[in-house]
Amino acid sequence: MTTTTLLGALLPVVPLVAGLVGLLLPPAPPDGGGRPRRAAIALGVAGAAGAFLLAVALLVTLDGPAEASGTWVDLGGLTVSIGVRLDGAAALVAVAVAAVALAVQVYSIGYLKRGPHDDVDVDHRYPPYAAQISLFTAAMLLVVVAGDLILLLVGWEVMGICSYLLIAHDRRLPEAPAAAMKAFLVTRVGDVGFLLGIALLGVSAGSFRIADVLAHDHATGTLTAACLLLLAGVAGKSAQFPLHTWLPDAMAGPTPISALIHAATMVAAGVYAVTRLYPLFERAPVALAVLGVMAVVTLLLGALAATAQDDLKRVLAWSTVSQIGYMTGALAVGAPAAALFHLLTHAAFKALLFLAAGAVIHAVGTTLMSRMGGLRRGMPVTFWCTVVGLGALAGLPPLAGFWSKDGVLVAAQEAALHDAGPAASWVGWLVWVAGLAGVAVTAWYATRLLLRTFFGEARTPLVQPHDPPAVMRWPVLLLAVPAALLWLAGFAGSFTDLLRPVAAATPERPSDLLPSAPLVHLGPEVLLPLALLAIGAGLAWAGWRRDSAGDPAATLGRLRPVFARAFRLDDVQHALVVRPTGALARGVRTADEVVVDGAVTGSGRAAVGLGGGLAALHRAALPRAAAGVLAGALLIGLAAALIGVAA
Repeated sequence: MTTTTLLGALLPVVPLVAGLVGLLLPPAPPDGGGRPRRAAIALGVAGAAGAFLLAVALLVTLDGPAEASGTWVDLGGLTVSIGVRLDGAAALVAVAVAAVALAVQVYSIGYLKRGPHDDVDVDHRYPPYAAQISLFTAAMLLVVVAGDLILLLVGWEVMGICSYLLIAHDRRLPEAPAAAMKAFLVTRVGDVGFLLGIALLGVSAGSFRIADVLAHDHATGTLTAACLLLLAGVAGKSAQFPLHTWLPDAMAGPTPISALIHAATMVAAGVYAVTRLYPLFERAPVALAVLGVMAVVTLLLGALAATAQDDLKRVLAWSTVSQIGYMTGALAVGAPAAALFHLLTHAAFKALLFLAAGAVIHAVGTTLMSRMGGLRRGMPVTFWCTVVGLGALAGLPPLAGFWSKDGVLVAAQEAALHDAGPAASWVGWLVWVAGLAGVAVTAWYATRLLLRTFFGEARTPLVQPHDPPAVMRWPVLLLAVPAALLWLAGFAGSFTDLLRPVAAATPERPSDLLPSAPLVHLGPEVLLPLALLAIGAGLAWAGWRRDSAGDPAATLGRLRPVFARAFRLDDVQHALVVRPTGALARGVRTADEVVVDGAVTGSGRAAVGLGGGLAALHRAALPRAAAGVLAGALLIGLAAALIGVAA
């Protein structure tokens, strides 16, 4: 094992150890102080910081694809290996994951403490909270570096259980446990398909090792079916249509957890998994077409739903759904490097936005924008960091989000106009048109969020809102740097090379790199997105200028409740899936209790009743039987006497 592969192997181990040790800590005292909380802070921060340093060291030392593995299980020739598979994309994503996890661990120290508007004591469940973040980080890093599909699946599923625990952390909120259960069950639906897809690929290749799976010449039908099944898992983990409904409800969890899940970890796992296996998807154009349609629907659905939300966190949640749609759209048109570039910039600016939103919520005591306003004077640091984050989200030059989103749009344009992608040209047209429309809508709701939160007059009397303490402020400030400047890396050819997926290498088929394409584009094609951005932002600003106390979303008219309920797809899912499943469960329970248990219980009761009847009959006949015996004995004696006399 080389130094590079050793670093890759240690990446998930360090936060895993921190998380397991943290789970052994007792709860903190009711006042929130004491040694357990301090130990949990030290373990959580040390685990995330160690993972970050290892990821940076891996990025620096990695000079090409590297792999190390050994056989874990061998079942009749079907092997499962344990090891790592490292390339530039894995190193960069690992850095993003560890950086966001470290920011969340540090930020949570201040966020989960009693604030000026809290009416409860410090959260005494901080030790398990910090430990679960470490386990979540370890699981995502395992997905990033895993060299075997089964090992990847282990990290994939551990993330699911950790997300359930973290979303339900604040059990004082009645909606938190329900949101956690919904997230767990909806993502499990997709994970069934993901598991079956992995099984198909492993059985077809005779091995679950990613290099073997990529190198194997799968049958067309098997490959298409496996890729479609994998997309079910992607739809669940990355909150893509139709399994997107869990993500907005997950806002019931603590705001730092929203930043963790929505930035570089769980929702990005599906996009990363597709890039990991992208050579397979290239040979399955049907799967790419399905991915493109899924991306387009999700992109527009999330953007339109974000326009009508009043909850600050739900706006950002629907924004995440939409932005992941850009990434999956880039994958559908054959631009995995553009998808990964947008994944990295999104990790920076979305984590920044959620942590900035947490600072606002911490100061104001509410998540509703209708009760905010005028915060830029009292919270200047939070305001300017939010400006950077929203600008990157909307695609405002020269911030990072502009360049990464433009890379997706250029790739879609090339696929549409020049049939340059592995999928049909109509997929490129769909992604391109939807992406352009998404630019305008994103600019509209980003401008609305900024105006409603930080401008105008305060709509609720507050106790002097101010920027958060240093332990919460510094993570926000540091995340603003990559959100603004990460695009500079796109000009470096080495950065582009790092993001290119590498096909499997075998003696018969040498490794081939996908054609290099620039990540940053400077040309006339950027003018149309800029014009659409100006139109979207201008319309929101004009609506606000007419009535600074009002809501620009009022211009949506009758569409507003439709958008606010995300086209009622959650209700449709509830009517078509939840209610029938619940009715079926109740029917099965009734059949089990009445028919199955009834037959068993009934037979027992019948036996008892029959025995009781026979016993009663026996008790009732006993006196008559005794009299008969005595009478018979007398008759026999009398007969014997008479016979003796006669003789």
